[in-house]
Amino acid sequence: METWDEVLWQQAKSIYNEAFGNKGAKSEKIIRNMFDKNIAQLHVLIVGTRVVAMAITGHLRGENSLIIDYLAVGSSFKQRGYGSKLVNYIREWAVKEKMIDRIFIEVECEETEENLARIFFWEKCGFVLTNYVHQYKWVPEPYKGMYLLLKGEDQIINGEDIFEEIVKLHRISFRV
Repeated sequence: METWDEVLWQQAKSIYNEAFGNKGAKSEKIIRNMFDKNIAQLHVLIVGTRVVAMAITGHLRGENSLIIDYLAVGSSFKQRGYGSKLVNYIREWAVKEKMIDRIFIEVECEETEENLARIFFWEKCGFVLTNYVHQYKWVPEPYKGMYLLLKGEDQIINGEDIFEEIVKLHRISFRV
């Protein structure tokens, strides 16, 4: 969805809070602000009648990239391929609906088992890890950027360029 849908958000919210509530979650007010500014999209994967996975993406006007800001699978639905299915859906949607050339994501890069598993997941989805380490002023963990090219171009994207767009999205998101 590209406009705020309270019913859909309520279904996805528990997965969002479970995955990010204690670490790095934007408040609902900020997420709504992103929708009000037309820079956010909510994507969900529904199995039967239940939302089993969710993602929030950001797209800035004039840019040919999409940023996956958050992606999570409900804890009782993990290890069933739902995360990969949602990423594939986002990939197809980005090309068809937004004419996007590439997708960016940031990942925590401290070498913990959890972080390495996340990086491995994104690599299995076709993303490439960059070497550049980004340190936010307000967050203690270091991050690296990852990218996925959608138009078949053989190009290397600089991690600093990825964070330039991510920081721009964050700046606009938090501006009330």
